[in-house]
Amino acid sequence: MRAADKECKIRFTPGHAELVQENVDVPSRRVLVTGATGLLGRAVYKEFQNNAWDGLGCGYSRARPRFLRCNLLDEEALRGVIQDFQPHVIVHCAAERRPDVVERHTEAALNLNVHVSATLAKEAAGIFLIYISTDYVFDGRNPPYGENDAPNPLNLYGKTKLEGEREVLRHNPEAAILRVPILFGEVERVEESAVSVLWDLVQEGSDSCTIDHCQQRFPTYTSDVARVCRLMAERRLQDSSLRGIFHFSGKEQMTKYEMACAMADAFNLPSSHLIPLTEQPAGAGAQRPHNAQLECSRLVLLGLSVEPTPFKAAIRDSLWPFLQDRRWRQTVFH
Repeated sequence: MRAADKECKIRFTPGHAELVQENVDVPSRRVLVTGATGLLGRAVYKEFQNNAWDGLGCGYSRARPRFLRCNLLDEEALRGVIQDFQPHVIVHCAAERRPDVVERHTEAALNLNVHVSATLAKEAAGIFLIYISTDYVFDGRNPPYGENDAPNPLNLYGKTKLEGEREVLRHNPEAAILRVPILFGEVERVEESAVSVLWDLVQEGSDSCTIDHCQQRFPTYTSDVARVCRLMAERRLQDSSLRGIFHFSGKEQMTKYEMACAMADAFNLPSSHLIPLTEQPAGAGAQRPHNAQLECSRLVLLGLSVEPTPFKAAIRDSLWPFLQDRRWRQTVFH
């Protein structure tokens, strides 16, 4: 399949030079993005679309009208999408990524995080598959963690994602695993990200509130992850040896309390009502690693990494539509 593009040329005639545009045929590069309605999937789809890729995004409950509605648990439907679109690259963003939800709905999480990933890997023979995984495959006791360090997940979410990694590589050894930490970016609602969910606590400055100041995190901007996915895809089209496990992460180490204070500072809001919680309360949900910092040298050595966007700049871009006096803008931008 080929697509039309424009090429500028200078046409000379005696005594005259004219700049003209001519249609040229360029190869069509096709990418299939699962979970395209989600926080990361939207950013990945947008990044590829903005860089001359022919993209198809799959979603389910929020798919229409922008994306294709596809139940990934339906193997026949998934096979049909791949056969009809014939992508060169698949970026598998769809997952149940909320640790506490995984603990409560384990079977559904296993189906999506493990079984769908295995099916996709089998159906993607001859296609470059990027499986999005997590820093939660590590226990957080001895950071930083390189791509070859032994995983030891503490919670069911990390275990399902690790099992998904293994299934992907078992059925499709040519695939790539991209592990990322806690994500934030452009959201449809602030509850969509474990970072942006702090925003209402920041804005509602009349009452004091406690925020976790124990777990060390590395908040990572979805637009940066999306760019890494595109760079990996474009390299793979040139170099078939690109495969295996990769890490990408933001560089700024923060607790959730420090994220909230940084948000307040980014928008010139007070933060004196935010109180650091230095001990984990009992019954706080699924166990999280204390510090699962990812060491990202493999992407750097291959020239495929990007410089992470500074947290304050990225959070301003992500959350300004949710300022209390600008909520009307959500209808325009989201």
